[in-house]
Amino acid sequence: MGRQAEEISESVDRGGGDYDPGLYRAAESVPAEPFGGLSDGLRDRYRRDGFLSAGGLIDERRVGEAIAGIDRLIGGGVPGFRGIQWEAGVKGRLADLDLEQRRHAVRKLVYYVDHEPRLHSIAHDPAILALAADLLGAEPELFADQALLKPPGIGREKPWHQDVAYFDVRPGAPVVGLWIALDRTDPGNGCMHVIPGSHRAGPVPHFSRRDFQLCDTDVARDSVVAVPLDPGGCLIFDGLLHHGTPRNTSERRRWALQFHYAPAEAIWRSRDERAAYRERRLAVFGGDGLDVTC
Repeated sequence: MGRQAEEISESVDRGGGDYDPGLYRAAESVPAEPFGGLSDGLRDRYRRDGFLSAGGLIDERRVGEAIAGIDRLIGGGVPGFRGIQWEAGVKGRLADLDLEQRRHAVRKLVYYVDHEPRLHSIAHDPAILALAADLLGAEPELFADQALLKPPGIGREKPWHQDVAYFDVRPGAPVVGLWIALDRTDPGNGCMHVIPGSHRAGPVPHFSRRDFQLCDTDVARDSVVAVPLDPGGCLIFDGLLHHGTPRNTSERRRWALQFHYAPAEAIWRSRDERAAYRERRLAVFGGDGLDVTC
């Protein structure tokens, strides 16, 4: 895996805030299709729309293993693992929380694949790597791994963004993301929402508002579609696709794994290379110096 995993630490979320619910008013929902590999038609659809919704990418057994792996990490079963971001409301109370309470207090986990073999196995599954290689047109390398957990009732919005705006990879390199549902996801508990074809417009400036995000006025609201998924289903998407998730207003949790792959030559191998990539990334995506109101 790439060196993106350096210098992480346990933290408390500092983002969020009120937003216009109309940002996620979807014109339609895209149903997942049973996935049996990439056909020419699916490749063409991915290039056109920037995403595919695949049902059953991992089976029920592996969904259960993934959940057990997350429980082990958030329950303190891996001494020294620090890649947990907690919801803001639990700051100072972590020592008093049991496992069930911790499940409802985590926003996300990062860079866990080298700490939990069941999650490592999913991220490096030969079928998943073959899928990423097909879409990248190159040998894939995993460079970022997250578990995105929206607790019931409090899981906050992730504003509209492009994932490449966050990553120090070689500018212009293709990036494929896999967002794998571990629970049933729908608009009520914060499923993925996307804007088909938005990746073809290229990079868009991002701003530090409720998160590092697209300006709300740049969101093509008339083109929003929701992508509900059953456990084991996956959103496969281009790193430039505009996407976001509303807050979880339901009494159900929403857990998902997320993996990002890029060609090996696009991933930094030294601190100097990372610094150069980051400088070039922020020159494209860092929009806070612009005279706009989001």
